[in-house]
Amino acid sequence: MEEGSKDHEGRLIDFGRTAADYERYRPGFPDNFFDRLATRGWIAPGMRALDLGTGTGTLALGFARRGLYTTGLDMATELLDVARSTATVQGLSAGFVEGRAEETGLDRASFDLVSAGQCWWWFDSDAAIVEAKRVLAPGGRLLICNFSYLPLPGNVAGRTEDLVLQHNPGWPKAGWRGVHPEQVRALDEGGFRQVESFSYTVDVPFSHEAWRGRIRTCNGVGSALNAEQVEAFDARLASLLAGEFPGELHVPHRIFATSGIAP
Repeated sequence: MEEGSKDHEGRLIDFGRTAADYERYRPGFPDNFFDRLATRGWIAPGMRALDLGTGTGTLALGFARRGLYTTGLDMATELLDVARSTATVQGLSAGFVEGRAEETGLDRASFDLVSAGQCWWWFDSDAAIVEAKRVLAPGGRLLICNFSYLPLPGNVAGRTEDLVLQHNPGWPKAGWRGVHPEQVRALDEGGFRQVESFSYTVDVPFSHEAWRGRIRTCNGVGSALNAEQVEAFDARLASLLAGEFPGELHVPHRIFATSGIAP
């Protein structure tokens, strides 16, 4: 998350406020995603990886579990604290530093892989591309990936977004389908070669409590609305779930990843 990012109404987006919910309720990239990266040869043990906008470290820690030497970078210190704690508890070798994707302050040509998970739209894309090329070693790879729920008409995610828009009218990220051609274009225009993408969908189970917590981490809710507004929204979401979606929820998500080799 980039410091100073604002929503459509000029409000500062502060994901640090949602750190507790991020840690408890936000699902990370599933194991089968890392399996696909390994099968494609996009990750391998011993690689030096830098994860931009790492948040609570879902990508960075996943890479560390697979033998990569990983550094996670983010502006939100509260989220970095969560990532460090998780790494310690799980005995993973991953470091976390405060910094911006556009100007990391890290050494030139010091990483084999630069990644960004579920955050590229918060960056200045052109500047982040330049910085990624600077810190990548020759032949290094940039990986931009996304893990987004699918708000389809009438499903729980779609009905939830209807409610978000009642509390945050004009929220610009409603209705996303998790496919990002602009990220492919960024790599193409940045001079990366062997640019390719893949996409697939998975169902993620949630209890009502977990889905409410997940939505409080949404950039249209917990990081944009004030505490009183979040509380009012959460109460209405609880009522909606009880009335329209009793029982365990199974929410479709799309994974979309784009990768290229640095020039």
